[in-house]
Amino acid sequence: MDGTVLIADDDRTIRTVLTQAFTRAGCKVHATSSLTTLMRWVEDGRGDLVVSDVVMPDGNGLENLPKIIKLRPNLPVIIISAQNTIVTAIRANESKAFDYLPKPFDLPELMRRSAKALERRQPATLRAVPATNSEVEIPLVGQSPAMQKLYQNMARTMNAAIPVLVLGEPGTGKSLIANSLHKFSNRADQPFVIIHPEMAESQSLIKDAIQRAEEGTLVLDGVTDLSLASQLRILHTLGEPSEQAARLISIAGPNILSEVQNGNFRNDLFFRISSLQLAVPALRERVDDIMVLVEHFLKMVILETPVELSAAGSEALRSFNWPGNVRQLQNIVSQLIMESQNTIYDGSTVVEILKSTALSASVTSMASSEKLSESVEQHVQRYFDLHGASLPPNGIYQRILTEVERPLIEITLAASAGNQAKCADLLGINRNTLRKKINELEIVVTRHRKMM
Repeated sequence: MDGTVLIADDDRTIRTVLTQAFTRAGCKVHATSSLTTLMRWVEDGRGDLVVSDVVMPDGNGLENLPKIIKLRPNLPVIIISAQNTIVTAIRANESKAFDYLPKPFDLPELMRRSAKALERRQPATLRAVPATNSEVEIPLVGQSPAMQKLYQNMARTMNAAIPVLVLGEPGTGKSLIANSLHKFSNRADQPFVIIHPEMAESQSLIKDAIQRAEEGTLVLDGVTDLSLASQLRILHTLGEPSEQAARLISIAGPNILSEVQNGNFRNDLFFRISSLQLAVPALRERVDDIMVLVEHFLKMVILETPVELSAAGSEALRSFNWPGNVRQLQNIVSQLIMESQNTIYDGSTVVEILKSTALSASVTSMASSEKLSESVEQHVQRYFDLHGASLPPNGIYQRILTEVERPLIEITLAASAGNQAKCADLLGINRNTLRKKINELEIVVTRHRKMM
């Protein structure tokens, strides 16, 4: 690696570590805790790369970026920040940073990106996001590497005109991602229109939605729930990308590729909607975010006395499989607040609440019937066989229950013509419990007259 690196960070340890790393790599290094000093170096023509923190004693590194770009358009700047939110990632992109890494960062990864920046000596950016949107706070919470990668991909995708496919399990926040892509884009002042699966049954409704979207954002929600007829209807109505003024964002479950392979989803529609893909990580893939999310949900509730989780309570949450992902975690926190009389939620309290969210006894007893038990046995055996000599990931029990739970509720809803009160009676559960399950599993409820 060759060149001079300017480092600006108020943390002495970080300055020392980076100075040693870049020096060993063959670079000259100037390090400072002052943005004023950094700007003097830039004005003097020093440096081939800037590595800067955001929050500094004498200013904001992101706000300083436009000045650096104006003075030295070809000087690449890498932003490092402990403010690990989608807003920071977007602002880094809109300010024309070469790259952005959250703290704590992986040193080898920073050195790799720095080497790339020194080779190119030219900032890679997207079109600027309107400044009025950059300060908007949205509830995307997470500091894990998986979420940081999602933030960065969102920032780079924000103003792309080509179709985007958002993939993820129920409860991961796919709709929130789609909404955020619109909110922070250069189309934020244009319409945001959603086509739900039931709307896709009518070509006139699809056409109306496309017209209402104008040059804004058109969202296809629940595309993996579309019938083949609805898929063809949407494909024909959308037409070619050049014929459509609105930006297209589609939301699908993680199994859409297998649905294409087995013929349940049209491959021509898949290619039409998936020029770019954003994968939203499941909560079990970002365990380190669980307590950050818990704190966020607790702050959303006005409590007379502050509450907290014990170490055992935190561990109980971290070790759970979370089939309902972030939405389920939010429900668990709400349940803890309602049921617990103490200000500290211990392990036993958390475990009891987690147990209460398991499948109802009436559904579990159904599994004892011969036909269903044989089907489950075949399914579980096939699941183990797919992993060969290796064992599958932990959490099989809850995954199997979830697979039984969704069709049970969907079929009962259909039999009761979408009447949730009647459906709850048939299932033998409370109506509020049914509503919670519908939300957790992202089940679409359609009221209709029952055909006899």
